[in-house]
Amino acid sequence: MEPIRLPVPAARRSIGLRNLVLALAAFAALPGSPAAAQALPDGQSQADYAAWLAADPGARAAMLSFESYLGAAGVAGIVPAWQLVRTASGWRQCAGAPFEVAPPAEWPHVVATLKFVRNHVVPVIGPVEAVSAYRDEALNRCAGGAPESAHRHFYAIDLVPLAPIGRPGLMRSLCKIHDLRGHDYEIGLGFYAFTRFHVDPRGFRRWGADGKSATSPCNTGIFE
Repeated sequence: MEPIRLPVPAARRSIGLRNLVLALAAFAALPGSPAAAQALPDGQSQADYAAWLAADPGARAAMLSFESYLGAAGVAGIVPAWQLVRTASGWRQCAGAPFEVAPPAEWPHVVATLKFVRNHVVPVIGPVEAVSAYRDEALNRCAGGAPESAHRHFYAIDLVPLAPIGRPGLMRSLCKIHDLRGHDYEIGLGFYAFTRFHVDPRGFRRWGADGKSATSPCNTGIFE
């Protein structure tokens, strides 16, 4: 016999819907979420990437080669390949390109970065999203990068965590793993606003949001 289902009053349905909306809003506002961190690049969504590919056969061919290279190097899927062609979050203000495949000569540089992310970043903070990687000279200069920024030659990746994690917890976790394994990979670790951080394998070093070693939470022990 089927159980009797009583109709749910409209008022209760309204309250339930409102509570669901509030719960989703609260989740989006968690300090570790990319939305709360305001770290997701404008105009560089996966849909924007698909449109970029559709408009440029050369980009499609370059991406096929790049993805094949990542697979052969054993670093495919650590972050989605399309995220590794995001340039700079401020690409629009700099009249740059939202996506660009790095020159093939630079591809080997990102392999060590991805291995560190896979082996030591993801295990301590969970999955991550790449929000900036290779930048050409003009875009890097406009974005405030150093003339020989690690982004220029595809060593660097700026990342945000996908799992809910606060900025203090992120800093503590990454500083600890940087202390333990950063030397092995010659990793540079930088922290920016909210939960955005930078890794590159161009020498063991660390810095804070102003680009200075003295302000790195790993050096100061201040996690906020």
